[in-house]
Amino acid sequence: MRILLLYPLFPKSFWSFDKALELIGRKVSLPPLGLITVAAILPQTWEFRLVDRNVRLETEADWAWADLVIVSGMIVQKPDMLHLIREAKRRGVLVAVGGPYVTSVPNVAQTAGADFLVLDEGEITLPLLVEALKRGETSGIFRAGGEKPDVTGTPIPRFDLLDLSVYNEMSVQFSRGCPFECEFCDIIVLYGRKPRTKTPGQLLAELQTLYDLGWRRSVFVVDDNFIGNKRNVKLMLRELAPWMAAHGYPFRLATEASVDLAQDQELLDLMVNANFTSVFLGIETPDTDSLSLTKKYQNTRNSLVESVQTINRAGLSVMAGFILGFDGEKTGAGDRIMDFMEATAIPKAMFGMLQALPNTPLWHRLQKEGRLRLGSEETHGNQMTLTNFVPTRPLEELGREYASCFWELYEPSRYLSRVYRHFIRMKPAPHKVPLRMLELIEMRAVLIICWRQGIKRSTRFQFWRQLFSIIRHNPGVFVPYLSNCALIEHFLEYRQIVRDEIEAQVAEFSAAEVNLRSESSSFAVIRNS
Repeated sequence: MRILLLYPLFPKSFWSFDKALELIGRKVSLPPLGLITVAAILPQTWEFRLVDRNVRLETEADWAWADLVIVSGMIVQKPDMLHLIREAKRRGVLVAVGGPYVTSVPNVAQTAGADFLVLDEGEITLPLLVEALKRGETSGIFRAGGEKPDVTGTPIPRFDLLDLSVYNEMSVQFSRGCPFECEFCDIIVLYGRKPRTKTPGQLLAELQTLYDLGWRRSVFVVDDNFIGNKRNVKLMLRELAPWMAAHGYPFRLATEASVDLAQDQELLDLMVNANFTSVFLGIETPDTDSLSLTKKYQNTRNSLVESVQTINRAGLSVMAGFILGFDGEKTGAGDRIMDFMEATAIPKAMFGMLQALPNTPLWHRLQKEGRLRLGSEETHGNQMTLTNFVPTRPLEELGREYASCFWELYEPSRYLSRVYRHFIRMKPAPHKVPLRMLELIEMRAVLIICWRQGIKRSTRFQFWRQLFSIIRHNPGVFVPYLSNCALIEHFLEYRQIVRDEIEAQVAEFSAAEVNLRSESSSFAVIRNS
């Protein structure tokens, strides 16, 4: 069979980094790891063609070539995912749909016309699709029935299907699942609370494949909690470090982890020795009461400020996620998040308003309480929407506080100050990475950054003072430092988009509330008369 793998468009978001990627000639941050894993699981006698629509759009020749179209994506990709299903049906091509969003809300893709729904984890359900196709079936829904696959049998993703030149990072996966039970998170719903890991040999084989294909840039380990199974991750890291050393440290590694990483110095050291350079932490809020209410207890056991500082000093740059809108949250939560950011000097914070994702414990609780807003299923999972439920704080107050804090968070001088303070205290890698000549486009990017931030903008004196201080006092972190400085090019545009979108939604909501009260008053007058 000829299989056309289509990856839907991402909207502009916190993670898109459009303006920063333009500087270095890349189009997208990360590749569609799910789809190239799907291609590896399906029969290798089949033919595959991958189109990442964030890189290029498919052609009529692509549609005509395909016997079956497979589409997969996340909640933020929903609009384009549904568009692709309809386009396939318009052309009479069979279309199979899977991935995390459709697994959570299968009826949406079904209503759009999908022939096959391949839900849950593909190691179990893709073989069911293959058997159905062999029998000549033209529709079906395949589920795992609560079973979770042993990922030690997952094949190496088909990295060869990618155009490596257009991506800023590659991605690999070591584990699935998370041992915690955060109320708002859909990871435990999708993948369970018992983390399943690949073998060290599997991960090394994936990295070797990337190495053999010529990849020499960053690799993101996409696990939702890389340290969910600490025993297995330590075993893997002890094998990864020698491999990295033998290959001249070809990749800078990054991942996501729970904040209790700070309490395991051995694990921190193992990650740094294997050339991990950054980690994303789900901080969510510095308000302990909100953390307890949402069952994120792992963030309440130790000082969050000290935990972030410990991880940073060990040699890992910290990114973090923050959320406004938890139940019982007091006015000024955004300011408290801002204070936390300044105290820890975290440069990049993914800051959003709480969304009740379908079928999470939060969703079910709010549904029972009658607090889900009309159309709550339409949440897009980005940083530009109000809560999809009735919060315990006035929604207008919440929206205005969020827009104001996001704007201030990425004010250029404030952002550059955090970047500097974060990297000046970070311990450089303990190993020597071979020097690499910059590509012409990278040299051009450095010159543009120096021109915009060091000459054109009001941050010019701050930029040069901090840059020379990094070179003098901590030159080992110069590359990630300058890379983080470059990201302000994205945030300058994005903070304006967030403020405009949120303020427009607040105004629309306020107007709707006024009309509703007016109609209620009119109805009361009529009824009384």
